[in-house]
Amino acid sequence: MDKSLDEVISSRPRGTRRGTGRRGGAGAKAQLLGTAGTNPAARAATAGAIKAAGTTSAQPADKIIVSNLPTDVNEVQIRELFSTTVGALRDVTLHYDSAGRSKGVAAVHFQRKGDGTLAYQQYNNRLIDGS
Repeated sequence: MDKSLDEVISSRPRGTRRGTGRRGGAGAKAQLLGTAGTNPAARAATAGAIKAAGTTSAQPADKIIVSNLPTDVNEVQIRELFSTTVGALRDVTLHYDSAGRSKGVAAVHFQRKGDGTLAYQQYNNRLIDGS
């Protein structure tokens, strides 16, 4: 080495990073995710289309998640509603917090595959009891 440390440092190009490592930098990540060269509005529109397609499944479902339930609703009431209007149930599970209060969320499992989809179509975004 015939250069001093100061000369080596000053001769090194500035503004570029050494060794991008295994990841390949931010550009490689964007290319991997398929978002390279697209603006945020286009990415949001694409994400919205995927989300909407995922909510209307072509496969029949046998399980639904019911949310925004009043805290005084119990499993027996949920079982009665769905068994009389949709079909036979396998299981109803109401979720509780650590204090034993209802979280207002229930999982309803139907015996037949298409009944979950039917219940979703019948009750999604609907007020069940007006009181």
